[in-house]
Amino acid sequence: MRSDLEMIDEWIQPNLHVLDLACGPGELLHHLINNKQITGYGLEIGQDDLNTCIEKGIPVLEQNIDEGLQNFEDHSFDLVLMTHALQQFRRPDLLIDEMLRIGKECIITFPNFGHWRSRLHLALKGRMPVSDFLPYNWYDTPNIHFFTFQDFERLCNEKGIKILRWAAVDGHLRDHWWIRTMPNMFSETAIFHITR
Repeated sequence: MRSDLEMIDEWIQPNLHVLDLACGPGELLHHLINNKQITGYGLEIGQDDLNTCIEKGIPVLEQNIDEGLQNFEDHSFDLVLMTHALQQFRRPDLLIDEMLRIGKECIITFPNFGHWRSRLHLALKGRMPVSDFLPYNWYDTPNIHFFTFQDFERLCNEKGIKILRWAAVDGHLRDHWWIRTMPNMFSETAIFHITR
């Protein structure tokens, strides 16, 4: 399992009812079902990922999240998850509102585009960076919103969203004191656990 998913796993209690948005091949859900006895399912639109989930026996629904989550009732899940996908949706702010409407709590991870390497690359080369972590060119990236750790914190403050805990990690998803001290500058991945 990816290191960021291992970190999230530590924050998730057993026996919860969970929805995993943009669940990909279902790696986290598979782990949670087998090791934490969670119930729930994932939403995914990519056909290959849907097929992989079905082959693994992971409950998954095909749904375009950008079209909304109106088919779910208020507080129908204990926890809603979204890992490394928020930046790919048209209106992340409205999606977070929907996530907190249908889930009592949410865990969201995203790449921090304020990382010092991104800033330096833009300053020195004048082009969008391409890395092992974000291996896309500006024209073929699925990312349509480039936001930072501080941008997300500010959005939470503006919307009255309570941050239960957060983590900021490097490209190898390790936590260091200097990253915790200046997460907007040094974290490559931001992880937030939020509620209303």
